Amino acid sequence: MDIKKVGVLGAGTMGAGIAQVCAESGFETVVVDIEEAILQKALAGIGKSWQKAVDKGKIDDAAKAAREKLISFSTEIASFKDCDLVIEAIAEQITIKQKVFKEMDGVCPSHTILATNTSALSITEIAAATSRADRIAGMHFFNPVTAMKLVEVVPGTATSEATKETIVTFTKSIKKEPVIAKETPGFIVNRILNSLIIEAAFAYQEGIASAEEIDKAMKLGAGLPMGPLALADLVGLDIALHVSEYFYNEFNDPKYRPPIVLKQKVRAGDLGVKTGKGFFDYSK
Repeated sequence: MDIKKVGVLGAGTMGAGIAQVCAESGFETVVVDIEEAILQKALAGIGKSWQKAVDKGKIDDAAKAAREKLISFSTEIASFKDCDLVIEAIAEQITIKQKVFKEMDGVCPSHTILATNTSALSITEIAAATSRADRIAGMHFFNPVTAMKLVEVVPGTATSEATKETIVTFTKSIKKEPVIAKETPGFIVNRILNSLIIEAAFAYQEGIASAEEIDKAMKLGAGLPMGPLALADLVGLDIALHVSEYFYNEFNDPKYRPPIVLKQKVRAGDLGVKTGKGFFDYSK
């Protein structure tokens, strides 16, 4: 299938990044969000990025104008009515995703592929809310989308081979590297990263070392670019806890259980970088 027009549902950090790389690769792109303020923020952020590219001589004014012509913004989900591919990038809550996928299923043409940027949730469960389970799959991008090359392509139990192949081809066309992942909580990257974060939090809870020493050890001893506790703070401790609880419930395996210290920090409102304090203090 030939993808000509792309829709992106959600204009937050991930959605804006996905829309930007699609437009940069020459695809007509429409971004939909229910909040006008979020759309305006996305528009400003993308425009700033492209202006910076002009200032650095990476593109000229004509190329910038061409990109701007390709991207549009709307608060109406009906704007996806002529899209060949729609990528959803909204809240990680299964009920919300099922609701919007059902809405998109009623708006989009029968050939349209609907993809979700979920980092952990079941593709099959999301697809069950639609009448096109064969044309639904996961496309998990990584933050920041404009810099990170990986996209995890995750078929559900009913995803057709043609849908999978189309998404793989499209992923390469926007200059990303696809990997096929089996549908399982966390797929590849987040399943392994979550285990690293949780084990580091247990080490901190048990007093094995300070947060600073744990992260220093993992950077210098394991070659990580960022320590696992700093990574948890960046992701958000509330999100790290949610993912850990989801894994624990799905796998029914105690190795995924979240440590008490993570629950305590979330209860205290210390969610990491976004609140100024988590395992580390960012208020100074």
